Amino acid sequence: MALTGHQEAQELLLIEEADAWFEYLETTRGQSAVRYVEVEPWAWARLAQRLRAIRTRRAKLRPAVEAA
Repeated sequence: MALTGHQEAQELLLIEEADAWFEYLETTRGQSAVRYVEVEPWAWARLAQRLRAIRTRRAKLRPAVEAA
């Protein structure tokens, strides 16, 4: 079964969201306590930024689907 353009876009956004979480985990996992304190705020800010961008793109997809 072929994906429609909207389904494919939704799937790509889900993959990007998972990638953002994995990047956060990879960055923070296994750090010493001192290094974790230095890295975690940056990693969290980057994660939040990426998730905000994904939410924005998801919101732009909704009107396109409703119009169709």
